[in-house]
Amino acid sequence: MALAAVAPAERASTAPRTADRITPASGLAHGYGTRVRAVVVTGMKGVIGRVISGALAGWETRCADLPDCDVRDYDQVLAMLDGADAVIHLAWDTTENFLSGRLEPDNQQMTHNVYTAARAAGVTRVVAASSVHADRFWPPRGALRRIDDQPVPDSPYGASKVFVEALGRYAADLGTEVVCIRFGGVNPTDAIPESGPERAVWLSHRDCRALIGRALDAPLPPHPYVALYGISDNSGRLHDLDNPIGWRPKDGAPA
Repeated sequence: MALAAVAPAERASTAPRTADRITPASGLAHGYGTRVRAVVVTGMKGVIGRVISGALAGWETRCADLPDCDVRDYDQVLAMLDGADAVIHLAWDTTENFLSGRLEPDNQQMTHNVYTAARAAGVTRVVAASSVHADRFWPPRGALRRIDDQPVPDSPYGASKVFVEALGRYAADLGTEVVCIRFGGVNPTDAIPESGPERAVWLSHRDCRALIGRALDAPLPPHPYVALYGISDNSGRLHDLDNPIGWRPKDGAPA
């Protein structure tokens, strides 16, 4: 998302503190004993990938990014997922975004490859990046947007993210645990946007790391599909943050 510049006083620390580090906890952690679990992260060179990269303590982390892994190639994805316990799918051709009006077929192909290869490789859980743009939120419409509302995308990009979620439901129906996160605005400097929709959907680095930790480890319902909004507890936020994985944001843009 396009983010406005802010004063230095509204910048949060970007370095992961010890308490922010993502360590194996419950849920997916059960039954692994002392073995170090492996997580594959596609798109780790992107903003969210860089935010969480230093916080995956206790995991063997594999980076699935060009030039070492082309997520558009199913066989390369399958090889990367061999022996992995979880995958965080962040990879995206950003020429398709909520402002461009474009559809990039490679994004749909990468998502399909990750879900399909995860099932073939016996990966327990997929955490996939959706977006708040999957359901139009601006201008505000009164009631908070709920994750179970019928989504009305605000752009072709938003429609592509609905597709990410739909494929996730399909994968879950076949037995893979899936958590789809409708991310708000994560920016490289952790700056709080000045106003408008960017401020309403800001997600701090600390909350982002905690969210990924819960998405990796929280026990899921019997039908193993969960979707939730990834937004800090901002004043004037437009989204309901209730979720079944126990994540609660600690930060928020003030009024």
